[in-house]
Amino acid sequence: MSDIIKTDLLIVGAGPAGAALACFLASHGRTGIMISAAPGCAETPRAHITNMAALECLRDIGLDKQCVEAASPGHNMAHTRWCHSMAGEEYARLYSWGNDPKRQGDYDAASPCDHVDLPQTELEPILTRRAVHRGWTLRFNTSFLTFSRPEPDVIISEVRDEVTKQTYKIQSRFLFGCDGARSQVIRELRIPLIKKPGQGLALNVLLKADMSHLVANRTGNLHWVFQPEKEHPAWGWACIVRMVKPWDEWMFIFLPPPGADVKADDMIATKEEYLKRSREVIGDDSVDIEILDVSKWWINETVAEYYSDGNIFCLGDAVHRHPPFNGLGSNTCIQDAFNLAWKISYVMSGQAGPELLDTYSLERQPVGVGVITRANQGLRDHLPWLQAIGMTEPDVEKRKAILAEFEDKGETGRQRRDRFFKGIENTGTEFHGLGIEMNQQYRSDAVYQLDEPDAPPLPEDAVRQRLISTYPGMRLPHAWLNTRVPGKKFSTIDLAGHGGFCLFTGPGGQAWKEAASKVADELGVPIKSYSIGWKEDYEDVYFDWLKRREVEEDGCVLVRPDRFVAWRSKAMIEDPKAKLEVVMRHVLRKTG
Repeated sequence: MSDIIKTDLLIVGAGPAGAALACFLASHGRTGIMISAAPGCAETPRAHITNMAALECLRDIGLDKQCVEAASPGHNMAHTRWCHSMAGEEYARLYSWGNDPKRQGDYDAASPCDHVDLPQTELEPILTRRAVHRGWTLRFNTSFLTFSRPEPDVIISEVRDEVTKQTYKIQSRFLFGCDGARSQVIRELRIPLIKKPGQGLALNVLLKADMSHLVANRTGNLHWVFQPEKEHPAWGWACIVRMVKPWDEWMFIFLPPPGADVKADDMIATKEEYLKRSREVIGDDSVDIEILDVSKWWINETVAEYYSDGNIFCLGDAVHRHPPFNGLGSNTCIQDAFNLAWKISYVMSGQAGPELLDTYSLERQPVGVGVITRANQGLRDHLPWLQAIGMTEPDVEKRKAILAEFEDKGETGRQRRDRFFKGIENTGTEFHGLGIEMNQQYRSDAVYQLDEPDAPPLPEDAVRQRLISTYPGMRLPHAWLNTRVPGKKFSTIDLAGHGGFCLFTGPGGQAWKEAASKVADELGVPIKSYSIGWKEDYEDVYFDWLKRREVEEDGCVLVRPDRFVAWRSKAMIEDPKAKLEVVMRHVLRKTG
């Protein structure tokens, strides 16, 4: 094909990052072409935990309800368990993903959304369907090969149709590399990757097995299965049993022992060997097993040094690669896309200066560093209990001896049980990581912090605990609101976003609302404004906004389209309109 296809926006990759980006751009009225080398949406579940932060992004465009309906609800994720087999003895369990009664208040305060278990096989069709229905062209079986930039704002991408084997070119203003852990866009850009030594190999065995009769007293979506007293093949040393669909579809994630030679011949197994080991993991011979798929993946700790180069932007697994611990993968992909989409749209429409796009990498790359660090530490956090119960001992007789110590009623047994208990407790950072999910703090020119003291410190346990604050650069706090004559309650989260800026004030803050209207007209940028309080636009029925807003009633909080705080004023000032215009021009990188 000699003709060049022209579009403003070209997305490479149709996974959670690329498809979410298409959806968010479509919500701004922006459409383009999305290509994927894959023949279709994900065939295996892969990512599955969908957290509050990602659901809030999807809630902004009305996709959260569809995702929740397709997902397994939070009560199916009640526990993470440690056991000898799915049918056999249990060694320990922890409440997980917001189900701990002692943590319920923390999760309720954090967001109007709840964690759900949404396999990638269910998420991707929801996203791609929305994108296509809103005007995006989606081409599967299409590989990105290379690109050139003959002039500013012109990117020529060469792609190949893997069905016809024809190559052709697509001209775009923007190119988005959302093409996963083997990103060709990253390779072509030669963006340096910060890599730490990999932590080995894992084998995924996707299977059908009806275990509904086993889970009544074993409810949970993650189950560590290990049998210290037995010898096992090197590839099947331990197993994480992950629910895919309750309670008859599962992913058995087999792990070799720490330090194993993952390239050795004994890391390869036959279907019969996978079946045999899977039956041992289940522990009930009456359960029929059907293996649907077997795949392997490498445990990475990799992040790109920067996420953009001119008008080319990379997001998702292309720029951050890590194991699934803490369930951060697809959630971070979606949030990358949500951060970028409004900036692209505002620059395309002239509502913001092109320098706004420089803030994408500045804001999201530090998040990527934190995510890959936390996910890999989540894996390392399991080592203490593995050591305590003897799983790291290569000799089976030593493992048996250690296991026997747990039954000792004296000091030996007490110490062994205590080590195991503390090891299990140590893993709570994975299953209660509210802080790592929600504590992002953006530092860029798209945030106005010139009026502020230093940022408030994060909680001592910044992985588990969320800092709720309106400090500029932090996520807008959630608070339930209502009308004076009560109707269905809604969140501050629901008032903000939806493609525009939002200003919150209270009694005595009418001048802020008038200023917002005037500045919006002058800059051609949408700014909604709401007064919250006694007989105002909305009622702070639980007084939660009062506790979380950190400004006076006549102050204001300005929120970006991605629901991060752009700026705040602690109280009314002499010329609110002039100040708000200065702030908006700063955030939008807009002069003149």
